[in-house]
Amino acid sequence: MHALVVKFALQDAEKAALFDQLVAETVADITALEPGTLVYATHTVADEPLSRIFYEVYRDQEAFEEHERQPHTRRFLDQRSNYIASFWVEFLTPIVVKGLPGTV
Repeated sequence: MHALVVKFALQDAEKAALFDQLVAETVADITALEPGTLVYATHTVADEPLSRIFYEVYRDQEAFEEHERQPHTRRFLDQRSNYIASFWVEFLTPIVVKGLPGTV
């Protein structure tokens, strides 16, 4: 399993709405085309209207790399700078997991 968390700080409310639209389009393609992507959850943050957090879980490193090569992912990565002020990524190493296929 390969997992990560990404936090985006968006530029303003208008850009946040456009970012959310881009995310919705991207997640639709992820859902339809990426069997190795086990979880791709996007979240708003309480009391931070210009923040978004993504939680992503892939079957393995290879599934993550395949996700990164997809045209819809490339489009998202190419366009996100139009909407964000900053972002950070944390790669995660699972310790104890409930609810994901192939985990104990």
